[in-house]
Amino acid sequence: MRVLVTGHNGYVGTVLTPMLVKAGHEVVGVDTNLYKGSTFGDEPERLALTEVEKDIRNLEVSDLAGCDAVLHLAGLSNDPLGDLNPDLTYEINHRASVRLAALAKQAGVERYIFSSSCSNYGAGGDDWLHENSAFNPVTPYGKSKVMVEQDVSKLADDDFTPVFLRSATAYGVSARLRFDLAVNNLVAWAYTTGRVYLKSAGTSWRPFVHIEDMSRAFVAALHAPREAVHNQAFNVGRTQENYRIRDIAEIVVQTVPGSRVEFAPDAEPDKRNYKVNMDKIAQTLPEFKPIWDVRKGAQELYAIYQKVGVTVDEFEGPRYRRVSHIKELIASGRLDESLRWREMALA
Repeated sequence: MRVLVTGHNGYVGTVLTPMLVKAGHEVVGVDTNLYKGSTFGDEPERLALTEVEKDIRNLEVSDLAGCDAVLHLAGLSNDPLGDLNPDLTYEINHRASVRLAALAKQAGVERYIFSSSCSNYGAGGDDWLHENSAFNPVTPYGKSKVMVEQDVSKLADDDFTPVFLRSATAYGVSARLRFDLAVNNLVAWAYTTGRVYLKSAGTSWRPFVHIEDMSRAFVAALHAPREAVHNQAFNVGRTQENYRIRDIAEIVVQTVPGSRVEFAPDAEPDKRNYKVNMDKIAQTLPEFKPIWDVRKGAQELYAIYQKVGVTVDEFEGPRYRRVSHIKELIASGRLDESLRWREMALA
């Protein structure tokens, strides 16, 4: 199949694209490349058949011509970045995603797989949540994901199949590594300072998924029969991979020798609290076979941090911290206030 992947040069995209190529697909990559200066370790492999440096807000029907499926990863990727400018979060994460789905349908694309999130459940409490559980998002990021699902589902018909993959909190090694994610961040603090530094009280529940397993879910949803996935949502991960944040901290202590848990002075309970059941994807998509757990992932991260080397100033600073990186690009005049490259504003 000819598959268009938005955000193919991002944290997850640099892991997913090689999987698609290995599976025999032709990949068209679309990325605005906001994080081209944030590579951790080796540069990502250039595997896409065609690469288009374009803002998803500027895509047209012609960009999707001949594609069989769209895997939509691109967007403002976390809660702090979403809080930077909530209006932009809704413009990019919501309206541009719905517009892209409409363009895909117009272009004759048969399947639209949207990278949604378990953040949809937000303040979900301590009970188990399933795909039909109520949404209760508490951030612009989470709200934008809910709105996309609600609007894109209305486009479903006999010729157009949307699929919504609600991934758990991601972790794992990537050439475009994100240090703002819980497991990645806590291992980095432990490696660089000996402190497993918790910025919240650590009592909240959260499901976790390695980005390789997350990518496997996209491949499985792409390959699945239409009737198995048509206009369906799937929680992505494994049910047993739900942890309280303080439990993640203990795993990190056991992984990084000499480290200890320390709470930030202003650490408070996190409103985001959700414990998510993942049985549906395991039962519906037999191709999806996740292989990672948080302990194994923490070991992988510790090893790569030792190999590449990283400092607190780097992973907490503008090179790798998404929101700080965006602010620096705006301050330097390279990016405008709408998060478009100035030289690409008319592209």
